[in-house]
Amino acid sequence: MTEHNNNEVGRRQFLGRVTKAGVSIAAAGIIAAKLYDVQGPKPGVKAEDLVTLPDFSIPQENGRTISIVTGPDRTQTVGMAIELLGGIGRFVKEGQTVAIKPNVAFASPSKFGATANPDLVAELVRLCYGAGAKRVIVTDNPINDPASCFTLSGIGKAASQAGAKVILPRDHLFRHTTLTNGRLIRNWPIYFEPFEKVDRLIGVGPVKHHERSGASMTMKNWYGLLGGRRNVFHQDINTIIAELAMMVKPTLVILDGTEVMMTNGPTGGSLSDLKRKNTLIASTDMVAADSCGAGLLDLKVSDLAYLAKAAKAEAGTTDYESLKPKRAAVG
Repeated sequence: MTEHNNNEVGRRQFLGRVTKAGVSIAAAGIIAAKLYDVQGPKPGVKAEDLVTLPDFSIPQENGRTISIVTGPDRTQTVGMAIELLGGIGRFVKEGQTVAIKPNVAFASPSKFGATANPDLVAELVRLCYGAGAKRVIVTDNPINDPASCFTLSGIGKAASQAGAKVILPRDHLFRHTTLTNGRLIRNWPIYFEPFEKVDRLIGVGPVKHHERSGASMTMKNWYGLLGGRRNVFHQDINTIIAELAMMVKPTLVILDGTEVMMTNGPTGGSLSDLKRKNTLIASTDMVAADSCGAGLLDLKVSDLAYLAKAAKAEAGTTDYESLKPKRAAVG
């Protein structure tokens, strides 16, 4: 291994060991970290005790399914992208509770692109409140210690300052589910209770290279809902991503390609992994969003096997151009 690679590994190991921000958040993080060891499929769970995530989707509208906006400022591009689809009022109604699920998988500063951008998350929170939302929660079930991930990524602070309630995963928030027609998600624990009684669900994540699946975008973002020793699913990564797209029916997804992690994903750790693309995609069809996002990684739809699997399962379409995307540039 070269000295450069040693330095890269050292920096990434350091990012994974950052100090937790506060006593209460740290305690929650310790509890959540144990989930990966103690949770798994439980043969004794009765069929009547299995849960199903609510369907958060809204009716599709011709010509208002996907938007692609270019520009360097995420707060401007996301606002325009949503406006092109009919405005935030189409997605959030007065008095509703909204869950925003960003990719907060790693204890990494946002500048490295391994997590959702905190300014983008905060702007989504503000937009939801501007539409009359009663309550906005921001939550994820990260791979690394949750408290450290929300702190170091900046998402915890940004979301809180925008008025959202940040929820960290705890053991009692998980319930078991079986996906109808699923092969992998069967009697498996999922992060359920924060989403059980919300009205709308918005997913937001960056465009990243992924060493196993080829890419991590909006569909892979739902991996954060899996509990247990979910790393076992990496043996069939394309199937699990497709099944997540079958299991989760969001209101809207936001795919951030402002800066794209072209190499060393999904963790990255170096600015040299990133390439400025100044593109943001919003869609009610996450298969279409990811199919469009593939191009930002210089990939074809056919390069990502999970896209075809999800389309075959009728989770969305890979032919995003057939949806007549709305396009604009800002800034």
